[in-house]
Amino acid sequence: MLELKNISFAVEGKQILQDVNLQLPDGRFIVITGPNGSGKTTLARLIMGIEKPSGGQIIFNGQDITQLGITERAKLGVSFAFQQPVRFKGLTVADLISLAAGHKMSTADVCQYLSEVGLCARDYVNREVDGKLSGGELKRIEIAGILARGSQTKLSLFDEPEAGIDLWSFNNLIDVFANMRKQSQASIIVISHQERILAIADELVVLSGGQIVQRGPQSEILPCLLNIDYKYSACKGGNRND
Repeated sequence: MLELKNISFAVEGKQILQDVNLQLPDGRFIVITGPNGSGKTTLARLIMGIEKPSGGQIIFNGQDITQLGITERAKLGVSFAFQQPVRFKGLTVADLISLAAGHKMSTADVCQYLSEVGLCARDYVNREVDGKLSGGELKRIEIAGILARGSQTKLSLFDEPEAGIDLWSFNNLIDVFANMRKQSQASIIVISHQERILAIADELVVLSGGQIVQRGPQSEILPCLLNIDYKYSACKGGNRND
């Protein structure tokens, strides 16, 4: 279980997050949403250890990980997919997925994971993870790497996975998330404001002004968000913190 206790974050005197309290149980598909500038990406980066909170604690499976770095959190089973995936000139797709898995993988195994995210595997195995790949291709390769981690992954974080990808890739992405939700025992947290991603979540967490203004089952929260045209703070029902 992931637990955020009174998490705050400020940059150069500007308060981005303030007293965020949240418990996220195991095996759930959670989407964190809210208007631009509400602190969604910052919260994801704090969970992964890319940034450190100004105050509060982050507890993961009973362990205080607040001061741990990215590598230590990855070893505990936390995975992160960036809004803009990193490019690695000279590193092949097969190398990247092997690194994610923690061991050298056969071409057949790499192909299996690439196929799961809708890529014609043989065409990609030996390609470099560089500027010649589109944003949609990079997103799917990154997700294939997370899938390759298998049981090592206890918590997967995706920061606005829909950003900068084409419609076909987006449709495929929805299928990938739907399958992960059905098959994975790991917790999944997605930062998004796309209705189709919100619609497959177990729960929605709504951030506005650096605070949680709503949290509850997707079936209750999503209709509220759609009815009020993203005036998030006006939603009724559900819990602000858990």
